[in-house]
Amino acid sequence: MERLSSHGLPRLSWIDTLYSNFNYNTDGYEGEGAEDRKSQDGSETMPFIDESPTMSPQLCVRPDGDAVSPTPPEGLLPGGDTEKGLEMKKLVLSGFLASEEIYINQLDALLLPMRPLKATATTSKPVLTMEQIETIFYKIQDIYEIHKEFYDALFPHIQQWDDRVTVGHLFQKLASQLGVYKAFVDNYKMAVETVEKCSQSNSQFQKISENVKVKGPKDSKDCTTIVSMEALLYKPIDRVTRSTLVLHVRQLVKDGFLVEVSEGTRKLRHVFLFTDLLLCAKMKKTAVGRHQQYECKWYIPLADLTFQTLDDSDSCTHVQTLPEHEIEEMKIKISVIKSEIQKEKKSQKGQSRNVDRLRKKMNEQESCLLLHSPTIPFRIHNRNGKSYLFLLSSDYERSEWRESIQKLQKKDLQSCVLSSLELQVLTSSCFKLRTVHNIPVTTNKDDEESSGLYGFLHVIVHSATGFKESANLYCTLEVDSFGYFVSKAKTRVFRDTTEPHWNEEFEIELEGSQCLRILCYEKCYDKSKLNKDDNEIVDKIMGKGQVQLDPQTVQSKNWHVDVIEMNGIKVEFSMKFTSRDLSLKRTPSKKQSGVFGVKISVVTKRERSKVPYIVRQCIEEVEKRGIDEVGIYRISGVATDIQALKAAFDTNTKDILVMLSDMDINAIAGTLKLYFRELPEPLLTDRLYPAFMEGIALSDPAAKENCMMHLLRSLPDPNLITFLTLLEHLKRVAEKEPVNKMSLHNLATVFGPTLLRPSESESSKPHITLASDIWSHDVMAQVQVLLYYLQHPPISFAELKRNTLYFSTDV
Repeated sequence: MERLSSHGLPRLSWIDTLYSNFNYNTDGYEGEGAEDRKSQDGSETMPFIDESPTMSPQLCVRPDGDAVSPTPPEGLLPGGDTEKGLEMKKLVLSGFLASEEIYINQLDALLLPMRPLKATATTSKPVLTMEQIETIFYKIQDIYEIHKEFYDALFPHIQQWDDRVTVGHLFQKLASQLGVYKAFVDNYKMAVETVEKCSQSNSQFQKISENVKVKGPKDSKDCTTIVSMEALLYKPIDRVTRSTLVLHVRQLVKDGFLVEVSEGTRKLRHVFLFTDLLLCAKMKKTAVGRHQQYECKWYIPLADLTFQTLDDSDSCTHVQTLPEHEIEEMKIKISVIKSEIQKEKKSQKGQSRNVDRLRKKMNEQESCLLLHSPTIPFRIHNRNGKSYLFLLSSDYERSEWRESIQKLQKKDLQSCVLSSLELQVLTSSCFKLRTVHNIPVTTNKDDEESSGLYGFLHVIVHSATGFKESANLYCTLEVDSFGYFVSKAKTRVFRDTTEPHWNEEFEIELEGSQCLRILCYEKCYDKSKLNKDDNEIVDKIMGKGQVQLDPQTVQSKNWHVDVIEMNGIKVEFSMKFTSRDLSLKRTPSKKQSGVFGVKISVVTKRERSKVPYIVRQCIEEVEKRGIDEVGIYRISGVATDIQALKAAFDTNTKDILVMLSDMDINAIAGTLKLYFRELPEPLLTDRLYPAFMEGIALSDPAAKENCMMHLLRSLPDPNLITFLTLLEHLKRVAEKEPVNKMSLHNLATVFGPTLLRPSESESSKPHITLASDIWSHDVMAQVQVLLYYLQHPPISFAELKRNTLYFSTDV
């Protein structure tokens, strides 16, 4: 896009005809022919758009606040001949109108194949996927509507032309909507590449894309012309890049849904970052079928916006947070409803009314989750003294918003005050300008859209290059889950280097994920630099980037090597995906001399111990130096370290204790999880699994207590003692929840399926990647079983054995 203006805004070719050689901005005129633009009385004249230096380019407003339609001064044209001038203006505008008609016909021609392509996308033999259609025709409908509306409004004025006709307001309205072109321009390269790729792989689409019929003007003899889709996609680019004229129009740079803390309450807002101000809006409820509308809550001119400094003395707003188990319960409910919707659709008796009811129920849960899950603070200040606090789900988003604002602030910005009418016009334009259309919940997505991947993503972070100075560097990995991003893994800190070589492998659990993010940080060891909002040391983000998790790419058996470029830094990594069924399949070890994949009774008998040595050592090490680690047991350890520990325990290496003391604590936690996952049968046994599932479902507290305690007594002694040892350890970890962020429910979610999943459960089913795969009723029940015991008062092995209740395991 070399032909964008030096201001970074689109050049407007279609105004060439109207304002040849004018360089229009809010301060007057510059450039060629400035002397010729004087009227006979020596004063500067204005083109059709009238505007005083203090007013926004979006609208002309009188001092009394009323909107006006600007009228060109008589002296605009040479000689001041009003009649001749009117005729010349009409001529210029007629030519412009004809140009608009051609352009509208070209956009209409593009839209014609889009409709049948969308219709076939939902059939068994689609020409293109819905995602490909959205990419190719991105924003075309919006651009068409903007220009059609402008054409329909201008046409009658030209037909009934006289000295009372004014058209400046039409151009101003058009100019106020030009931000939509930015989104089109950003997507243009991908759109053309998608057309080319689809044409090569689909002969039917190739024929469509090479033979698009464009209607000629009404008075043209040639009714239609044949044009390629690629040529038509260039038309909007050509429309905004050919001119030497630059309109200084307020443009939308970034927008999205953020959670604002207002008066101690979380509220979902749509935030719009323009080239000169930040606007926070509330989406108003409208009648079904009507366009969404926005109500402005507040705005800050970027010239007046500052970020919180580390030594700010303001007291922070207390933010109410939901307990972690309530967040997890929302996820469970969402997953159950998703499964019910899928069953309802497959059912012959499934009524759309039931599906609509379930969708509404799911929307309520997802909206609540979206509102309460973010915890990372993002505070901004107005120099006038007012401050605002947003909560984000990821450091990635916080960095994106901060960088976008700071980039705009490098320009020479002036503070501005919008009149109520200007604010109203700007807020109403947000609907068409926005790039994020819907709240990120499942019910806002088409059924055809990917539901994401469920299973395990294996990622190796190899190395990074491009650093100018030596630093202490590490990377974190994030994946999306239930509409927001979660940090899943962290490399070790590579100290004092410009070329870190981590070569660390991680296994990341995916919950409907579609995107992987990598953030590269410089580690800060200065404990005086605490962020007031979250009381954590602020590490500097050196770069960040993301890749889409394309199922076809990552589900192959081979590693997929990729590079993410971020602010001049390149991070090389590899990834591959394994379905949940394959990852959790219990496979007995062929070597009974080791500990992994070997029955727990065999290991304890050989070791002459009550609890396997591997369990005792890992627990001891975690409690010694990992109990304060944020995300312990949730954050993945380095896979190569885990495999090294696995091999050491399997061969009973003498250096195990030395290895443990030197190893990253997340790798040790990962080794313990892997041990339980690879047991040939679950710790709570295959035999008792059905009884555990039925016992946890009992509604009577006394009956449930009797049943759940009896089931523990029914376990083999090695299994029971090991389970009780692990139980007490996890309770001690949860006691440090304010520091490590791991609640009892978090730990139950991590360990429940690992301790209970049957050895042959679902192994014969085909591999699926639906929500029901990860959050099936069984998985949820497995979490609830472990949570029941974690929330129970201390359970003594001796007490259990002494207590004899006549209660059958056949509940």
